[in-house]
Amino acid sequence: VQLQASGGGLVQAGGSLRLSCAASGSDVDIVTRGWYRQAPGKQRELVALITASGTRTYADSVKGRFTISRDFAKNRVDLQMNILKPEDTAIYYCNAETWRGDSYWGQGTQVTVSS
Repeated sequence: VQLQASGGGLVQAGGSLRLSCAASGSDVDIVTRGWYRQAPGKQRELVALITASGTRTYADSVKGRFTISRDFAKNRVDLQMNILKPEDTAIYYCNAETWRGDSYWGQGTQVTVSS
């Protein structure tokens, strides 16, 4: 499985961005798709997760502002980010995990929110 993330950029606080993660290769074993982020000097953290059945999980810090969605036909997962805050600034990574526990990562896309 190869993951390609896109959609990052620079935005002012209060603005919006939409990240996309396209997957190529076989996805029959994938059970979860998600987005993580890593800010400078901090550990990588979960932002949002969606399971094959559509169950969504969000970090408390993004609840009500971010929405994760999955397009099965395009094999893509998007992260709509609204009301962005400077503390959302980070490199965002998309992830896919299989039922075997294999984990795949995209290359990361920079999101910078200016105050």
